[in-house]
Amino acid sequence: MPKIFRAIGAMTGTSMDGVDLAYLETDGRQALKFGPTASFRFSDEERALLRAAMEAAKFLGRRDERPGPLEAAEALITRRHVETIGDFLARAHIKAEAVDVIGFHGQTVLHRPERGLTVQIGDGAALARAIGIDVVYDLRAEDMAAGGQGAPLVPVFHRALAENSGAALPLLLVNIGGVANFTYVAEGADPIACDAGPGNALLDDLMLLRAGAAMDLDGACARSGAVDEPALAALMSHSFFAQMPPKSLDRNAFSSEPVSKLATPDAAATLTAFTASGILAHLKFLPETPRMIVLCGGGARNPAIVEALARRAPCPVRRAEDFGWESQAIEAQAFAFLAVRSVKGLPLTFPTTTGVGAATSGGVLAWAG
Repeated sequence: MPKIFRAIGAMTGTSMDGVDLAYLETDGRQALKFGPTASFRFSDEERALLRAAMEAAKFLGRRDERPGPLEAAEALITRRHVETIGDFLARAHIKAEAVDVIGFHGQTVLHRPERGLTVQIGDGAALARAIGIDVVYDLRAEDMAAGGQGAPLVPVFHRALAENSGAALPLLLVNIGGVANFTYVAEGADPIACDAGPGNALLDDLMLLRAGAAMDLDGACARSGAVDEPALAALMSHSFFAQMPPKSLDRNAFSSEPVSKLATPDAAATLTAFTASGILAHLKFLPETPRMIVLCGGGARNPAIVEALARRAPCPVRRAEDFGWESQAIEAQAFAFLAVRSVKGLPLTFPTTTGVGAATSGGVLAWAG
């Protein structure tokens, strides 16, 4: 009988909205027993520091450089994980010694696979010492060193979810964070995956610039506007959408210039349609049309994005909650799952998910002691 690990996954996505945590008991293969989850929001000041760090990261030449606000932002990410994981354990009445491993993603501030460079800030070794639990971190670097894109990482977990769902395959699981990515799961095959477009990034940036808001809450602004089709066509003309998977994106890979002259509701509606259209543009690369699209991540809670996908998709669109999953928790659960696979030396990425030459494990293990 494979050993079941008790793991916590910690995820801070490119939307920079906060820390998502999830407890999972798993063998790193098929066994999935879900436990408590929680989200801890960043303050406006913390998000401002992370945005400044992301801006400074554009000029990085090495993964270990921390100029300007990057040093302070890394300290912030580490400290907030120490605080939030401690709070999470206390609220869930889980003792630290009852947890085998933490999967710590860190905050991505730069992802440029064409340069062989991906940077996630956060000190995994310091986190392990402070919490008293072993930590697996730096999960993208080994794939990239072996010629992969370093992203997306969640497809192997998406496959486990799909195969446990009882739904007819093939399924397309779509995660909408700052960047959107998908996993195509078919019977008896490695998952096919790639980043698929801007996710929430452009829309969040628009709302911050125009309304001082962190996001388009409940899609209210987009639902009050109309899609500008010429602007949408200009956005969709980006060469990324003609590239075959696997492929990955930096959060800032796209420009919202085509909507710059539109009223805010129309700009929001157009960027929402862009997120949906970008995802669906990738269906042509799949072996067959999926039986269903299942949405997870923060974007799955935006009714405007869900409606835009449902209007355009050639198959039913459902949310993770329809299967008893938590949209907001899936990425954190994925990093708990990935940490266990890393400890066991199981592959995290595949040629069909990141373009790596052969199935590859990854991650650095920091001992609590």
